[in-house]
Amino acid sequence: MSTNVTLLIVMGVLFAVGIYLLLERSMTRVLLGIVLLGNGVNLLLLSTAGARGKAPIYEPGIDPGDYTDPLPQALTLTAIVITFAVTAFMLGIIYRSWVLSSADTVEDDDEDLRVGQQSPFDFEEDSPIPEDTSEFDGDEDTQATTKNPGEARA
Repeated sequence: MSTNVTLLIVMGVLFAVGIYLLLERSMTRVLLGIVLLGNGVNLLLLSTAGARGKAPIYEPGIDPGDYTDPLPQALTLTAIVITFAVTAFMLGIIYRSWVLSSADTVEDDDEDLRVGQQSPFDFEEDSPIPEDTSEFDGDEDTQATTKNPGEARA
């Protein structure tokens, strides 16, 4: 079985355009990206099925190379159903967004912008650990536990 190069190129284009559309701010473009990715996955699964044009039926006495694997076809049907469900859900979200704000773009949240402008320095996590522990030598309890651990227990 040889792989069809045209099919591979089409799958690559579908994946590339789908991922590009997923990164947009418009929910309609995100929906189109999901649909294109779903179609790319369907082509990928069908290209793994084996020889094209043969039924996935096993009959005794037939060479195993003469029939196709039914699992990729079942996975393709499952991928179609999942893509349809996600498409229906996204259409509902897009409709609701259009009714509420007359736009289908995702706006920046004020809280997200405030968190994004904060300094990444956190005093508790990023403070330097002192290398010199001589400042603790004056403490008698620390000396007792570090020099003679047995006396501290008694």
